[in-house]
Amino acid sequence: MIRLLSVLAVLFGLFAVVPAQVSPALAAQADSNTIYLDTAYGRAVIKLRPDLAPRHVEQIKTLVKRGFYNGIVFHRVIDGFMAQTGDPTGTGTGGSDLPDLKAEFTNKAKFVRGVVGMARSSDPDSANSQFFIMYAPQSSLDGQYTIVGEVTSGMEAIDKLKKGDEADNGMVTNPDKIIKMQLAPGAK
Repeated sequence: MIRLLSVLAVLFGLFAVVPAQVSPALAAQADSNTIYLDTAYGRAVIKLRPDLAPRHVEQIKTLVKRGFYNGIVFHRVIDGFMAQTGDPTGTGTGGSDLPDLKAEFTNKAKFVRGVVGMARSSDPDSANSQFFIMYAPQSSLDGQYTIVGEVTSGMEAIDKLKKGDEADNGMVTNPDKIIKMQLAPGAK
C-alpha cells in the first residue's frame, strides 16, 4: 500500500510540475485571428474561427486590412436577436468589391450569444462583407449560416448599440458605427 502511494505521489508530482505551454506558432496564429472592433461604447474582441470557415475568415481579414469596416454602421439591430453591420451602403443590400463566397456551414458550433455569423441573401452562397453578432441563442440559424468567430470580450459594447425598429425588420435610424476594426497584431 505504501509502495502504491509512493508511485502515485511520484506520478502526480511529475504531472503537476510540467507546465502547460503554448507553442509560439499557435500563439501567433491566435493573434492573427483576433480582431478588435471599436465602437463608441468600447472595444469588442473577436476571435475568428478559420477552423470553421477558412474562406470567410480570410475575406474578413482582407477587408479589415483595407480599412473597409471603419465607419460602417450597424444598420440592423434587433434587441434579443442580433446586430448586423458590414454594408457600406447602410441599407443591408451592399457589399465589398470582393467576390461572394460559397457557404461554409457547420454543425461544430451553434449560434449562441456572442457568435459572429455572415449575413447573406436567400442564396446560401451570397455572403460577402456583412456579418452579425448574436445577442441570444438562435438555433434556427444553426447549419444555415456561416459562423466566422465569437466575441471573447467586450460584448457589453455590442449590447449598448442603438436598437432598430422591429416593425422595420430592425433597421436603425441614426445608427451607431464601427469606429475602427483592426487585426490584433499591430493594433493601436
